[in-house]
Amino acid sequence: MSTDTPDAPSDDAPSRAELAARVDELEDALAEATSEDDTKKMSIIATKGTLDMAYPPLILASTAAAFGYEVTVFHTFWGLDILHEERSKNLKLSSVGNPNMPVPNAIAALPGMDRMTTKMMEKKIADNDTATIEELLETSLDMGVEFQACQMTIDLMDYDEADFYDGVTTGVGAATALQDMADADIQLLV
Repeated sequence: MSTDTPDAPSDDAPSRAELAARVDELEDALAEATSEDDTKKMSIIATKGTLDMAYPPLILASTAAAFGYEVTVFHTFWGLDILHEERSKNLKLSSVGNPNMPVPNAIAALPGMDRMTTKMMEKKIADNDTATIEELLETSLDMGVEFQACQMTIDLMDYDEADFYDGVTTGVGAATALQDMADADIQLLV
């Protein structure tokens, strides 16, 4: 019979305490490696740059971010105007072709009507104390929403990347946008 006790460490074998610590380390590493990321993802494509079409992607993005979603908004064609510091302050509302406008199309087509309907909407936004485009953009950026500017459209429309809001990701291509949509739980085209 051996006089060694089972708890006594040999010269090169780890102690029970060391083994227990190592097991705890491995269990933690396994839990971290196998835990699923519960963060939901939303991908929005913004293609229009009118006053009425700037609000939906911004409202959806900021709301989703507030609920803990990881949000990406890919802006292409006229949607880039939303990300442009100066142009975003002068977005227009078209009165022609919008059946819900309180102006018949025959009158809406008259010169100056877009300016009038834009002013009416801007007044309604101000009277209702609705957030401006700039406020929604800044809030969304603060909440971690990633706003992406389509590189092909930047080149096509001759935009200067320095004119976009700080925090906007430029140089993004369609392949990146498609991959983002494929990875997202929710995909929207606005």
